[in-house]
Amino acid sequence: MTEMADVERMLRDALAPVEPSEALSDRLERNLSEVADLAAEELADWELATMRDPRNWGPTAAAVVAGSGAAAALVLVRARQRQRRNQATGLAALEQSARDVAGDLRKRLR
Repeated sequence: MTEMADVERMLRDALAPVEPSEALSDRLERNLSEVADLAAEELADWELATMRDPRNWGPTAAAVVAGSGAAAALVLVRARQRQRRNQATGLAALEQSARDVAGDLRKRLR
């Protein structure tokens, strides 16, 4: 029975959650912001007349997918940071981060 307890203890120790460093979090946030910015620039240059040709759909679709994914990931990263700093509840931190990212994107698209 003690062998089983030792195995359980070793597994618990090995699978303990690890918080990423602040530098990694900052670098990830910066890279996600850059991807969202590039996607927003691509979409800002978008012209309705050129979309009649299906060959032009690829870059626009890629910008939408990349920008949406980066923005969603950025919301999660910022929510996690806010939760860690302010001890806010998960939904409140997520809601505020979504507002922040939406505001940033609105500013950049103008």
